[in-house]
Amino acid sequence: MKRIKLIGIILLLTSFAQAQNEVDALVFSQSFYQGTARSMAMGGAFGALGADFSTLSTNPAGMGLYRSSEFTFTPEISTGKTASTYNGMFGEDSRTNLGISNLGFIITNPIPEGTTSTPWRYYQFAFGMNRTNSFNNRSFIRGDNDEHSLVDVYLDEIWSTYPNDKDIADKFPFDIFPAWSVYVIDTVRNEDGDLIYSSPVPPGGIRQQKQTKTWGSNSEWLFAASANLDDKLFLGATVGLPYIRFFEESVYSEYDAADADPYFDEWNYKETRESKGWGINLKLGAILWPVDWLRIGAAFHTPTYYYGLKDVWYTSTDATLVPFYETEMNYKREDSPTGEYEYELTTPLKAIGSVAFIIGKYGSVSADYEFVDYSNMKLRSVGYSFTDENDNIKDIYGSTANLRLGTEWRYSNLSFRAGYAIYGSPYAKGNDFELTNLSFGIGYSERDFSLDLAYVNGQRSNNYYLYSSVNWETNPAKQEFTSNHFALTARFKF
Repeated sequence: MKRIKLIGIILLLTSFAQAQNEVDALVFSQSFYQGTARSMAMGGAFGALGADFSTLSTNPAGMGLYRSSEFTFTPEISTGKTASTYNGMFGEDSRTNLGISNLGFIITNPIPEGTTSTPWRYYQFAFGMNRTNSFNNRSFIRGDNDEHSLVDVYLDEIWSTYPNDKDIADKFPFDIFPAWSVYVIDTVRNEDGDLIYSSPVPPGGIRQQKQTKTWGSNSEWLFAASANLDDKLFLGATVGLPYIRFFEESVYSEYDAADADPYFDEWNYKETRESKGWGINLKLGAILWPVDWLRIGAAFHTPTYYYGLKDVWYTSTDATLVPFYETEMNYKREDSPTGEYEYELTTPLKAIGSVAFIIGKYGSVSADYEFVDYSNMKLRSVGYSFTDENDNIKDIYGSTANLRLGTEWRYSNLSFRAGYAIYGSPYAKGNDFELTNLSFGIGYSERDFSLDLAYVNGQRSNNYYLYSSVNWETNPAKQEFTSNHFALTARFKF
């Protein structure tokens, strides 16, 4: 039946408030430390070893082992690839990006003997940046669904909105209004003559696919101070100002792959989103060097408070189908307004214990153990309580341990490095989203100059659901994520 097209203002804030959810909280709370090539090659296990700019993001006491000033700069090339299997069909895609994982200055000052009543040796000040997460990736999912469509989820969401309501356009959620405008959702009369919702999209027997591209990073600007007490105890503190830049473009599609339905060809839902915002945290650390061959470290990170996180997004829906009141196939498209929303996020605190074994002048073996409880994440905003989302955070996520291992061996001016890291699953049940990194590297050092090269390979598996609701849920797409990072650090001592 032909319907009257209604023009109204979509309630953007109330409808999209649900989009900042437990998934976003996790994406912006996880840290997979990058920093310098030396640290990356050794799995990031520098919590007790020290003397590397990356320690400003893990254990700032490591800065206390510097005896000279230093400038570091680390460009990197990273590739993210995701392979997906959904309902027996395979798809994959990848994305390569050039970025900067580290930039920093460390100013070291010796303390003249006799100027203090305690045997302080050096103190240091530092500022710069370490990258703590990269969002660089592409994925492609496709498969046949014989049971339902995303339209079934839409119909469940709007069942309580009466089709004859003259203000219907104002009452539809942000993502459903365009589907109504292009006749993916339409109205027909049932046997009793009542107007009901329906759709030309068949309930099953369709091919579904989703293409997603993400990019951006979480880079932490750092201001730190440290001190060396008699080459036995090292203390440090860092004020971190992390900055999130997250971009996502996705296209979800359903189409008649067999060309068996004369009333339906395809429909697509496209979404573009960017998230930006600053945060602040404090890191405190200490390293004890009781004997020449052993160093012990401990660090505590306060939660990061992201204030004024801002999302900007827009969507479009297009369809090629035959509306119920017409007889010929046609193409229609509806673009949403641009929406904006500001909110806040508090990430979990972190505790890190570290140990390093020093093998004379030949090398070292080090390890970091990091504890994080993701159930303590919290979303907030003015005008929306995030009660459901915060309850989901407590139900879905739990505590986890991250383990980082590294070793370095020196021969003349060359250093050879290797590392392994396991970032445990943030979920309360299962190992979904566990990340493992295997890394290697080499370094060349002169008196005042060093050049370090690192390669890091990351592997992670997870289940991805194209959509999920109370009544409808797709089978999971089994995804295998692979990342490759190549980093080169130039270090200048002065």
